[in-house]
Amino acid sequence: MPRARSRYAPDRGLTGRMVTTMFLIGLLYVVFVGVLLAALRGSWPIILIITGGLFVAQFWFSDRIAAYGMGAREVTPEQAPELHGTIDRICALADMPKPKVAIAESDVPNAFATGRSKKTALVCATTGLLRRLEPEELEGVLAHEMSHVAHRDVAVMTIASFLGVLAGIITRIALWGGFARSRPGNDPAGILLLLIPLISAVVYAISFLLTRLLSRYRELSADRAAALLTGRPSALASALTKVSGQMARIPTEDLRKAEPYNAFYFMPAFSAKESMGRLFSSHPTLEQRLDQLSRISTDLSR
Repeated sequence: MPRARSRYAPDRGLTGRMVTTMFLIGLLYVVFVGVLLAALRGSWPIILIITGGLFVAQFWFSDRIAAYGMGAREVTPEQAPELHGTIDRICALADMPKPKVAIAESDVPNAFATGRSKKTALVCATTGLLRRLEPEELEGVLAHEMSHVAHRDVAVMTIASFLGVLAGIITRIALWGGFARSRPGNDPAGILLLLIPLISAVVYAISFLLTRLLSRYRELSADRAAALLTGRPSALASALTKVSGQMARIPTEDLRKAEPYNAFYFMPAFSAKESMGRLFSSHPTLEQRLDQLSRISTDLSR
């Protein structure tokens, strides 16, 4: 018998945004590959092989690559009994299969989830987070990460981010192997080839904006789902406030190492208070998240 849907509150807004994002990303992908095929007619088999291969690799291996890049090390219940115990309680509350449990050796207080499905899911907490949070706060954070698995938005974000990576790689290939063979003048192929960097930049910008808009909403959705599942929005709010405050005390070098993975993290890490990254953050502001949790707390108390 297939397992029923988890007890995490469904979010139609998130589902609609995921479907819309995937449709637009797919359309953009088709247009981008079409332009490449028109510009590099003689190289179309190579383009199809490269784009197809990269897509398969991104889908099947990106979660493992991300987990490895963030230093996730899978641990047993004997090695991390408290962490496993918290995950077990959340799985029982949500009626979900237990994901792999991991710890990352980092003083940056954070957590993340990866995985294409519930079967391949991994939930990881850093040593900095485990050291700083109280048990109920940790439960709120891990329930937030588990909701990403339940709603499948981790897989959608992985696929959605693929096009931006592809645009950059294909542009380098075109610049390296195409310009040397291009002929100036009125040759349509040569003109298209010269336009590839510009088209690539536009594709990357649109892909970036689409994934950022989805990412911000999915973080609010995960906060909401975790608060409703545990019934303790105040614990999650406390964890958010504590983690945000502790970020300022983390060495800049450590924060810079964490910044490339901000889209996966529970709380983004910035190496400077006025970092330009805040303008394009993958997360809503702390004030937005706390305001939502406050409203949920009020509703639950009625």
